[in-house]
Amino acid sequence: MTKRNDKIFLNSIFIFVLPLVVCLIAPSSLFAIELGSFGTTYSIIEPDALTEIEKRAGEVDWGSIFNKEHVEKTVKSYRPSDLQKLPRAVETNTFTVNMAYTLDMDIPDGKGGILYPRGYSFNPLNHVFLPTILIVLNGNDAEQVTWFKSSDFAKDTKVTLLLTEGPYYELTEQMDRPVFFADQKLIKRLKLKAVPSIVMQKKTLMEVQEIAVR
Repeated sequence: MTKRNDKIFLNSIFIFVLPLVVCLIAPSSLFAIELGSFGTTYSIIEPDALTEIEKRAGEVDWGSIFNKEHVEKTVKSYRPSDLQKLPRAVETNTFTVNMAYTLDMDIPDGKGGILYPRGYSFNPLNHVFLPTILIVLNGNDAEQVTWFKSSDFAKDTKVTLLLTEGPYYELTEQMDRPVFFADQKLIKRLKLKAVPSIVMQKKTLMEVQEIAVR
């Protein structure tokens, strides 16, 4: 039998079988009946989630939130809640900080074992180099700001400027460079005690230089 005859034969079988299958399936739906409800039923008292979301969204004044003046005011007045004020450096001083970290929990290996146990210490600076120089200062102190603007750091793209306080938005525009805030975690990790401070990596340690601005 040729391939063409095989195809004709299969098509004939399909045409014959298809009506038979439909006839077998159709009666089951024709004889379906409603069995009713059994047991105690209760009405749904919990509000529909989508309805609740739409209701809450309708109560928000989106016009004021997306208002250009409102957005600009919010951005310009942004201040982190965990800012920590630091005193002004009275003398130039340099010290180093060991960035070694000790695990306070076991790190699993994903196979039921322990990759690094609790109490294990390691220094990330043994494996990576931080090319960025951090300058931390008080943005409300005009003399510290002037010191930074007149220094070589102001034009160095490797420098990241961090504020312990002050108008970051205005300073960003004045110096035409990104300005960020230094949070408590960073200050504590680098053991900063006074500003302005210059922080950079020296081999496997971080070096902090406090500058006495005259």
